Amino acid sequence: MNDSVPYLDLRAQLRPLRAEIEAAIARVLDECAFCLGPEVAAFEREFASFLGARHCIGLNSGTSALHVAMRLLDIGPGDEVITTPFTFVATSWAITYVGARPVYVDIREETFNIDPEQVARAVTPRTKAVLAVHLYGQPCDIDALLEICRSHNIALVEDAAQAHGARYRGKYVGTLGGIGCFSFYPTKNLAACGEGGALVTDDDALAARARALRDHGSTRRYYHDELGYNYRMEAIQAAVLRVKLKHLAAWNAARQRVAQRYTELLADTPLRLPRQVPGTECAWHLYVVRHPRRDELRQHLESRGIGCALHYPLPLHLQKAYAQLGYKPGDFPVAEKAARECLCLPMYPELTDEQIERVAQVIKEFFAKHGHS
Repeated sequence: MNDSVPYLDLRAQLRPLRAEIEAAIARVLDECAFCLGPEVAAFEREFASFLGARHCIGLNSGTSALHVAMRLLDIGPGDEVITTPFTFVATSWAITYVGARPVYVDIREETFNIDPEQVARAVTPRTKAVLAVHLYGQPCDIDALLEICRSHNIALVEDAAQAHGARYRGKYVGTLGGIGCFSFYPTKNLAACGEGGALVTDDDALAARARALRDHGSTRRYYHDELGYNYRMEAIQAAVLRVKLKHLAAWNAARQRVAQRYTELLADTPLRLPRQVPGTECAWHLYVVRHPRRDELRQHLESRGIGCALHYPLPLHLQKAYAQLGYKPGDFPVAEKAARECLCLPMYPELTDEQIERVAQVIKEFFAKHGHS
């Protein structure tokens, strides 16, 4: 018997869909419309319908979606965008790409998401937007953030790269703040076979401009109204996503099952476990536990064949690339502590009960050997 459990098993998801995905790719090859075209347009309609949004604009990555969002809001040099230091760096790249300054505020212990109370304190006359991340698939406190943004007449952009299908008070995240950004990187809940992203909005004018920006700033070929980018979605990725979108709800339900089982099995350990906030439905992109002896636990798990990962071991305000912002250790203690303590356990829809129980068993072995401190 193989007691190892991979951190992520992409083959397990691909296997039952392979014939349908290959047929979808063959359809693109037959059409020979490889960039944008009918497959991308069909995916845009289907994903917008799934979310309950008016518009979906397919892009070549989640990073591009975030960058386009900043352009749509005319954010530029001298402007500030409030965001979290505890996320993937692409969130901050988008702000920097347009010449604006990322202004970090700390996160909440219980969700890892941006703390609205600190957002309110960080607003200045230069603040143009709040860029909130639904980290690990757990929705942010949207009501509190919207209240702050409306009171100061600033925009709220949602980074929903890890939150496909997550809901806040019954509505899908990405549709709540005016502009929502998604990634379809291969590890995501809804994943392409390569790179991909999307921007969603209910605003007709923003959608039209986003479509132009992704295609060299052009609404007519060879006529360019403003600086644009080659951020087009490839048709093959759209075809793959159309196949997978039909399974997203079932996959997220399976992730919920995995999370519930972990929580049951690990309840009597000293780990700090994630929880679903009332009024939300977490997408459970990751199942992240915390402990001060994280590195020792990680080494123990890996020595026993249990895959695990760190998201994110160095907060953005301490990254070398952002040294010029002048932040220092201790500025955001909650995020820094999370970076030292967080460990991601195996999480994907195809995890079996036996595999989940094996992960829990190995974790309990660690604390039996090393104590509960």
